[in-house]
Amino acid sequence: MSPILPAGNPASDLAPGQSATGQSAPGQSGPDDTIAFGRQIIAIEASALDRLAAALDHTFADAVRLIMRENCRVVVTGMGKSGHVARKIAATLSSTGSPAMFLHPAEAAHGDLGMLVPGDVLLALSNSGATPEVLSIMRYARSLGCPIIAIAGRAGSIIAGAADVPLILPDAREACPVNIAPTTSTTMMLALGDALAVTVMGRRGISRERIHVLHPGGSIGARLTPVDALMHGGARMPLVPLAMPMRDVMVVMTEKRLGIAGVLDDAGDLAGVITDGDLRRHIDHLMGARAQDVMTTQPRTITSGSVAGDARAIMRDARITALFVVARDNPRAPLGVLHIHDLVQGDQDAPEAGPVVRPAGREWDSPGDRA
Repeated sequence: MSPILPAGNPASDLAPGQSATGQSAPGQSGPDDTIAFGRQIIAIEASALDRLAAALDHTFADAVRLIMRENCRVVVTGMGKSGHVARKIAATLSSTGSPAMFLHPAEAAHGDLGMLVPGDVLLALSNSGATPEVLSIMRYARSLGCPIIAIAGRAGSIIAGAADVPLILPDAREACPVNIAPTTSTTMMLALGDALAVTVMGRRGISRERIHVLHPGGSIGARLTPVDALMHGGARMPLVPLAMPMRDVMVVMTEKRLGIAGVLDDAGDLAGVITDGDLRRHIDHLMGARAQDVMTTQPRTITSGSVAGDARAIMRDARITALFVVARDNPRAPLGVLHIHDLVQGDQDAPEAGPVVRPAGREWDSPGDRA
């Protein structure tokens, strides 16, 4: 059985701190050397990921087809660092529309094998390709008739040979200086698991609405919340007619406290908006003006059914703090107002809180100081 990946890239097979001539790098004594060392670690793993992506073949497509089977549940297993990756892959599969669970190999030997049932697909991870605890689960899966996908680091290993679909990682050195600690191999496992999960998600046509159902909480849930659920609608909307005197417009804006007012034409359509910024720009002749004299025409809006993440992106790009939600079938029909404060602050697109500042006079020179 041959690997799905080509022979290693010599440059990526160097140990961190080692040059292409075989000479070791100078001692890592200063911050610049430390940063360079860290970048080299990332470069080693990135090179392995490039090779992984370039060499995916029909075995990857076979694995996707198995996971996409009707009423299929994926049981993911692995021991040690591979087990940590397996747990994350199971979580990613579940959150992207493919039911999955993690089965700990040690617990499986003490009764948890009962979690695996006919109809499941087993996804087994083992860099060595010979983890005995994983082999035990594979034998049980085979007795149930469960298809087996294996992610392994050796093409000729017993685990790769026992799988229906073996996905073989490249023969790349680990990123640690002594080529022992699982680093490059676990990064490739994680990326391959993500590729499987997201490819299946795309093939199934999982929508943002479905993802929101699976992610009702946290920053993902906040970004995918429909704007209709957050907006101020009905009588809470600050709406004024074109001819309303600005002194009355300001009363409406003050009462609604959203920093914006929608200006409606005679047909009830949104002709423009007046914001706090418009008030400041027209302050010299504000008291003698009407709404139509001060409003901004063609304002930024967002369509009903859009999500909070889209609204925040519009506000960020346009540097505004409020916008109207309009009907899908009539982009001039206002349904509500969305203010930036209505958006959950945990949204990933929220402004950064700023850097963490080291306390004055604190020097972190020894590991004990960092506790």
